[in-house]
Amino acid sequence: MTIRFALLGAGRIGKVHAKAITSNADARLVAVADAVEAAATDIAGKYGCEIRTTDEIERAGDIDAVVICTPTDTHADLIERFARAGKAIFCEKPIHLDLARVKSCLKVVRETGATLMVGFNRRFDPHFLAVRKAIDEGRIGTVEMVQIISRDPGAPPVSYIRSSGGIMRDMTIHDFDMARFLLGEEPDTVFATASVLVDPEIGRAGDHDSVSVILTTASGKHCSISNSRRATYGYDQRIEVHGSKGAVSAENQRPVSIEIATGEGYTRPPLHDFFMTRYTEAYAAEIAAFIAALSGKKPASPSGEDGLKALALADAAYLSIREGRAVKVSEVLG
Repeated sequence: MTIRFALLGAGRIGKVHAKAITSNADARLVAVADAVEAAATDIAGKYGCEIRTTDEIERAGDIDAVVICTPTDTHADLIERFARAGKAIFCEKPIHLDLARVKSCLKVVRETGATLMVGFNRRFDPHFLAVRKAIDEGRIGTVEMVQIISRDPGAPPVSYIRSSGGIMRDMTIHDFDMARFLLGEEPDTVFATASVLVDPEIGRAGDHDSVSVILTTASGKHCSISNSRRATYGYDQRIEVHGSKGAVSAENQRPVSIEIATGEGYTRPPLHDFFMTRYTEAYAAEIAAFIAALSGKKPASPSGEDGLKALALADAAYLSIREGRAVKVSEVLG
């Protein structure tokens, strides 16, 4: 069975998904839509798909699924629209920046019986999956503590910052999902601190660029998250899980894993420069998982509920920053 896709949004992440779709033998990219004609033309020319409007894609009988890579404030509306049109939906995170809007969107998904998968690609990274496998096999005993370090090589433009929903909803949300993935329990308490250490313009835009978060579960397990919009040495992505019998960790990845030894010491190549190259395998694997879900082989995961819970952790983190206290997730999730 070949799944026929349409891509909504031909920007940076849209290009990543276009490559993942067209690299999969069980998928075909039929159409692309983007408000910027040049962006759509670029993907259409590279992958041989048609340029169509969103309306045409909605009505199309030759499209089974859509991949939503448009601006965040359009996600929930598009999910509802294509759920009602009978299309399967893969949507980049977050579903929306407002929890109430996410809840109403997921209600439509349930009512229509649509398949929805949310793009938390790091769950599909082979290194992070190996960490999860070690946990599942009991090799480190019971999980007790998780540490996640995620630092970007540089901050996005301030114009993007203003509409991003803030670092917690734009960047840390990936780590909130990874914390849930690794802890095996739902965090119920959030304590967060945040600063502007990289660029004063980010602060003037109402955001932060350096954050630390501690998540705690009801049983006492906890996860610490360290985020920065600046890592002069490359794209910093590390995790460690400590358990009752040992620990397992995933180190930073490099395009080439070599080490050179000379009289001046040991040197290694630089890290990946950003997510487009660091998570290439993960993006391909998540599209493969979405196709498997549409083929009835397994449920679509991460689900809309996963997206809701990660956003709730982000909202709790912001409340913690504002009030300088630990916040129960139930205070924001209800």
